[in-house]
Formats: sequence, structure tokens, C-alpha cells
Amino acid sequence: MRFNNTIYIDNKMDSRFFRLTYEEKKLRDEGYELLAGIDEAGRGPLAGPVVAACVIFPKDLFLDGVDDSKKLSAAKRERVYGDIMSKALSIGVGIVDSETVDRVNILNATREAMDKAIMQCFVKPDFLLIDAVELKNCCLPQLSLIKGDQRSHSIAAASIIAKVTRDREMRIWHDVYPQYRFDKHKGYGTVEHIRLIKEFGLSPIHRQTFCSKFIQGYADEQ
Repeated sequence: MRFNNTIYIDNKMDSRFFRLTYEEKKLRDEGYELLAGIDEAGRGPLAGPVVAACVIFPKDLFLDGVDDSKKLSAAKRERVYGDIMSKALSIGVGIVDSETVDRVNILNATREAMDKAIMQCFVKPDFLLIDAVELKNCCLPQLSLIKGDQRSHSIAAASIIAKVTRDREMRIWHDVYPQYRFDKHKGYGTVEHIRLIKEFGLSPIHRQTFCSKFIQGYADEQ
């Protein structure tokens, strides 16, 4: 298979190429050119922001290392992040803090982060491919794909940008609040993280609505 001046003969590569380009090829056949993949990182953690990314690739570009960010090691994500940043037509990132998550709920905060990511792109897309979310306030045509980071090259790229951006931010927060070990669990609800919440209480970047059951449970035990 030849794509972007590269020949792939490995069957595994051919299978992944088809899986990640099928939806985008259909849209390009309909006449859409500037396809934006949008995904988020950080919907589930007990602390920290939700981060969304929007990635627009040139037509006929396929980056071999791009895949669902959850399938890649941290080191591989960092390497592919650099490739995406250098090869994409445009990239936008939107960050919404934990206070906003508590105020508007995580789904609306995710939508807000995605809207911000689109606005940050200096190239305006003509179609949005979004991982499992519908943007209600956006006038651009869009398609919400369940497990979109496994079905779209550009959504998978956005998942990597969002994940690496958020992980880097959580390492910064670790320097501010080292007792919570945000560098290790990135705010997710691990056994160690819950233990540290019970020991130290909540930090300013913890999501109150996500953590109340742990604090209440701890109070009931005393």
C-alpha cells in the first residue's frame, strides 16, 4: 500500500491503516478537506483539569506511530507527540480547570475544553470528528464516534496531544503539591491517591464533586 510516499507491506500496518482512515476517507469522498479530530484527556481523574485537543492533518498524511493514546507507552506518546506537532496543519488545545468541572459538571467541562481547542486552531476545519461527544454550540458539521480514538487517525492524534499536555501539567502540579504524588498517578483514583486524600485532605486542584465520597467515607470511619 502506498500512502504519503510511503509503502507499507506489513499486514498489521495495513489493518491499522484501514481502521484509522476509513471514516476520514468517506468524508473526503464527500468533499470535505480540512478534517479536525478532537479528543480529551482527564474526564475520570479526581484532580486536575480536563484537556482537549483538536488536530487537523494535511490530506494524504498518515503518521505510522499514531494510535489510541491508551495503547501507547508514555515514552512512545512523547515521541509521537513531537511528530504530530511538526506535521499537522494546525493544532489547538483547550484546558478547563477543576473548579469549572465542579461548577458545570464533567461533560459540559469537556465540551468547553473542546470548543476552546477548536478556537485555538488557526486553520478553520470544515468537518469535526469527535470522540464520543456532540458539541451542541458548534455550527460546524460533526460526527461523534464511539471509540473514535481507535477509528480515526486525527482523533487518535488529538488523544495523544491531549494526554501528553495533561500529563505534563500534572507533573507541574506535583511540584506545587508533592504530597499527593500527581507525577505518578496524574490525578486518577488509584489506591495510593485515595489514601493520600484521606491523609492530607483535598488540594485546590481536586474535584470536590468527584472526591466527596472519599472524604465522607473517611469522616464516617472516625
